[in-house]
Amino acid sequence: MISLNHYLILSAVLFSVGALGVLLRRNALIILMSVELMLNAANLAIVAFARYPFFREVGLAAEDLAVAGNGMVFVFLVMTVAAAEVGVGLAIIINLYRQRQTINIEIANLLQG
Repeated sequence: MISLNHYLILSAVLFSVGALGVLLRRNALIILMSVELMLNAANLAIVAFARYPFFREVGLAAEDLAVAGNGMVFVFLVMTVAAAEVGVGLAIIINLYRQRQTINIEIANLLQG
């Protein structure tokens, strides 16, 4: 059986790959995808904790199991924010490409004040 630790290790690996993608890459699309990977890794950890049968092990009542649904609501909120972030990020990248003919973030200093 797959335990909570397996899900958390997978989430940590995905988050680490996303963080390395943000730190090491210079392509704006790759950075945007890496941020999405980090958000999905956090969602995986939240869902794993929400589905983990902790309440039954401690011996809490069935009414307390409703608290696990709050994790799912939080995941839905994170997915909504991630979708808005992708929309704004892609619009910025398209505008950047139209003006500079590149999406390399080292060359593109357009957003500096």
